[in-house]
Amino acid sequence: MGVVIDSIEWEPKPQLYLFLFCSCFFSIFLLPYFSKTSNRTSSSSSFDLGTASSSTSNQSSFLCFQRRFLMLYSLASVIEGLESVLGEFEYAYYGVSREQMVVSLCIGSAAALFFGTFLGILSDVIGQKKVCLVFCVLHLFVGIWKRATMNPSVWIASICLALASSIFSFSFETWMVKEHDKLGHRQDLLSDTYWLMDFFGSASLIGSQVLGNWLLSRNGDQRSIIPWSAVVLLSIISFLYITREWKESPVSAGIGGYWTAFSACIFGDKRVWLLATAQACLHFSISIFWILWAPTIVADGREVHLGLIYPCFFGAKMLGSTAVPWLISGSSPVRTEDSLIVAFLMAGFVLSIVAYDYQEIGFLVTVFCFFHACVGIIEPSLARLRTMYVPHQLRGGMISLSLAPANAALLFVLIQAGYASNIENATIMALASLGLFAAAGCMHVLKRWGKQPYQNWHKI
Repeated sequence: MGVVIDSIEWEPKPQLYLFLFCSCFFSIFLLPYFSKTSNRTSSSSSFDLGTASSSTSNQSSFLCFQRRFLMLYSLASVIEGLESVLGEFEYAYYGVSREQMVVSLCIGSAAALFFGTFLGILSDVIGQKKVCLVFCVLHLFVGIWKRATMNPSVWIASICLALASSIFSFSFETWMVKEHDKLGHRQDLLSDTYWLMDFFGSASLIGSQVLGNWLLSRNGDQRSIIPWSAVVLLSIISFLYITREWKESPVSAGIGGYWTAFSACIFGDKRVWLLATAQACLHFSISIFWILWAPTIVADGREVHLGLIYPCFFGAKMLGSTAVPWLISGSSPVRTEDSLIVAFLMAGFVLSIVAYDYQEIGFLVTVFCFFHACVGIIEPSLARLRTMYVPHQLRGGMISLSLAPANAALLFVLIQAGYASNIENATIMALASLGLFAAAGCMHVLKRWGKQPYQNWHKI
């Protein structure tokens, strides 16, 4: 008589979700009581009524602007997340092979490299509003096309979504910074918007997964008509919102004047080169993580409920983003470069552990959550440094160009690992870890060279 061993599907414990939620809540709730900014504001009791009224009006204007932007950014994040969830569903629904998946990833990386690299420069020249409308149109096209086509081509979707992701990586942030400056808001308030962007973006990605899975469950055995209808609807809403509510000053400088300024301020400043290198290393490492995290966890045939692990990563990223205001305005503030050095080193150390040795599922989920917590600190901090060293008029081009080396490295890895099978997953993860260590070195050098930033902040 044989013995039947029931396989158990691993799931994260509910206490992990509770811990992440409570930690985010208390981090945000307790911040005003320990913030230097709050203490400084409460201690300055001697000011006239006119100054107080003006300050209150400016604060109200800034909060209105910030909320409107965060709502649009969250909506765009939901669209990006839905495309990811539904894309994975279609791979399984249409029986896409591993080779076809590799082709899809390669085509997306190539599109981001050869076309997405120059979208940032284009957005600086013609305006961020037009490029963000292109973002909505690309998602709208993919949604309508997949809803109407019985057997959609993976190639076309990969190109459109890669270009949309490239636009998402720089255009919304660049527009926000330009409008913030045009409206006359204080430069130090940008730091709050940066970490809130990361916080709400991560929350929106969790919400997109919940929404996508709910729509797929209601779809039954039919094709993914209802989910892609949601993508179409959200894209139309975003398009109309940008068209009606988005204000943007006309771009005065032509391509000649822009390129002259770009060559002088971007190519001619070694500090910007260091910042761009760190951004490229981060982008490469995150891309590698999202390609390899699932194969790493389910190695050796382990059964895991991946859909329940995904929210843990973004919950950890939300928690990391809430640590940023503590670092820049808490009771023991540190320089932005110092926090980035530590975060890059810790993220690189975490990935090196995964690359070095086989680990249990619980340990892998823990270190991957820690990696995303570090990313939650890094992304808003890098955005803050971009404001310090990069002129607003050149910000989009700088970000898109900084991602080109990462996309080129990613394309090389996909070709070598996916087709030639010359590189193992552990080696790829080790390369991502080395990239993060290199980024930490860039931040160390930037700290030594960054004595005179492009713009003077109240605290550096």
